[in-house]
Formats: sequence, structure tokens, C-alpha cells
Amino acid sequence: MKLLYSLLGAMLGGMARLPFRALYALSDVIFFLLYYVVRYRRRVVLDNIVASFPDMSASECRATARQFYRNFADYFVETVKLAHISDEEMMRRMEFENVATVDRILSSGRSIVVYFAHCFNWEWAPSITLWSDLKPGRDAVFSQVYRPLVNKWFDSYFLKLRGRFHSESYPKRTVLRDLIKERRAGMPGICGFMSDQKPSHGDVAHVVNLLNHPTAMITGTEQVARKLDSAVMYMDMYKLRRGHYRIVMRLITETPSRLPEMAITERYASLLQQTIRRNPSIWLWSHKRWKIPVTFPDNESKD
Repeated sequence: MKLLYSLLGAMLGGMARLPFRALYALSDVIFFLLYYVVRYRRRVVLDNIVASFPDMSASECRATARQFYRNFADYFVETVKLAHISDEEMMRRMEFENVATVDRILSSGRSIVVYFAHCFNWEWAPSITLWSDLKPGRDAVFSQVYRPLVNKWFDSYFLKLRGRFHSESYPKRTVLRDLIKERRAGMPGICGFMSDQKPSHGDVAHVVNLLNHPTAMITGTEQVARKLDSAVMYMDMYKLRRGHYRIVMRLITETPSRLPEMAITERYASLLQQTIRRNPSIWLWSHKRWKIPVTFPDNESKD
């Protein structure tokens, strides 16, 4: 098994050194295999898109699904490329707007909780450190929450990629404790939470109308922001063209305690919906997000 992982590591390391032109040629092959040969979750993807966009024609839904698979294949090669990409090229390919607001809040000594989603390519988001005037680890802590993978080799591999631009990765089960440690050390921080998954078993959920579905949203992100009195922002992802993205840092609130309960979660859901509707093919449609039906507490549909 060790030999197998050594060979895999060498293969991925070699891929990371390829120019983007070669990587996207490989991505085209991966797309063909996923979509036409393996047909990886094609029914799940198309059913999700059709149900989420009732006004979209059948041909538009199929075109969106095909583009999703192209983006999915690009995601794979772009993520591998993180192991061997210069800061300068990363900045050319992943732009950030409104980082000045991030720096202002952190420089005042306050921390930030950031909502994010599985919009391609989310693995490039930690490169925000390249756009900040603050030095990671000295002026502020840049971090993201992750769920440890069962496979230890892949878990270690992805942690290295996610730390490429000097950000920390905190396990979901200990993130609150880790952020409290930051505060006690007198270090402000910005931490990204992928909050578009379904809530884990036993987690408190809040039901909103998302993409034509009553949807149980994760509430832990809002709870962390309230407990730590952190400012709250949203990473709004734009795919400009192949291999080029922009994230706009949108402020949700600097005073979470002044908002009603679940108002932050609802605002995030609204922003996420705008992102997906703007370009549906960049969201991760291959999950059975609405496998278990939920209803609003009053059993009535909400706008």
C-alpha cells in the first residue's frame, strides 16, 4: 500500500508541474470519461438542476449539467496544480475584491467568520492571504474549517494543498475551541466555513427556501459568530473564464448580536442563491442535497 501511495504522490506531483494548457487537455479527457463513459451521478445532477430551476428548458438543464461536469473536471486539475503554482500566477487567476474591509476589521482586533460554499474552485480561496496587507501568523490567522478524510494519505495531501498560502485548517469538531485559543492569544483571525452542506446528524438546522426547495441549512456558523461576536462575511464566487475566478468579500454584519436569531443564516442562504442563479454550473450538484425532505415549521412555503 505504501508503494501505491508513493506512486500516486509522484503522479500527482508530476501533474502539478504541467502547464495549465496541458492540465486542461487532461481535464477534457476526465470530463468525457465522467460524463459519457462512467456517467458519474448524471441522474442526480440533472434531477437537482431540473427541480431547482423549473423555468429552465430541458435543453438548458442538460447544457448546465454538461458544463457542471466540465467545471468539475477543471476543479480536479486546478486543485492538483496548487502543489506547484507561483504566488504571481495564483493572483492572476484568482482575484479578490473588498479585501480592504477584511483588513480593516482584523486590524481593529476583531475576528471574522466567513461563509463559503462548494462553488468552483473553492480550493483556491485560501489564496486570499496573497491579497491581504496582513501577514498570516504575525498580524492575523487565516483559516478554514475542514472535515478530516477517512483516508489518512488523502487527508494529509489535501491539508498540504490547503496550507499552500499559509492558512490553517481546523477540524470541524474542534473549530470553536481553536478560535477561542486565537482570541486568548490576542490574535484576530478570519475563518472560512463551508456552510452549504446538509447539517450533520444531531446538528441544529434552520429551514429556508433555497432553489425551489425547503432546505435545512447549517446553523453552526451563525452560532460561532454570535458566541465570539465576530464580524460575518460571504465569499461570493465568480468564474470569469476557464482557470480564472474572482471572489467578492461581501459584508453581512459587523454586529451579529443586533440581528434576530437565524437572520445571518437566512442572509447567507439568499446570497448563496444569487451566486448559484448567476452561474448554476459552478455549484456542486452531484450531492443528494434534498434526499431527506424537510418542511417549514408552520408547514407553509416561504418566499
